[in-house]
Amino acid sequence: MVWTISPHPSATEEAREAHLWYLARSPAAAATFMAELDAAVATIAEAPERWPELPNGRRRYVMRRFPFVLVFRIHTDHVRLLAVQHGRRKPGYWKGRE
Repeated sequence: MVWTISPHPSATEEAREAHLWYLARSPAAAATFMAELDAAVATIAEAPERWPELPNGRRRYVMRRFPFVLVFRIHTDHVRLLAVQHGRRKPGYWKGRE
């Protein structure tokens, strides 16, 4: 079963901002970032239980080539992407999101 991914609006904005940041520096890096982000989302959709659980049922996927963590929660019928967190941002700033 492939899960449906439902991104929080703030997670979508975080991904957009990261893409624009890389794009301003290198179109190739921006394209690579988006490809890895898309692959990460697809991987999560295949088996979201595979990734480590955080407090309150949240889980995280660490991107390999970029300093970002995807924070998500499994619901009964979908996976909610809560954050596309930069690794150097204040941890847990997204905790109020559902």
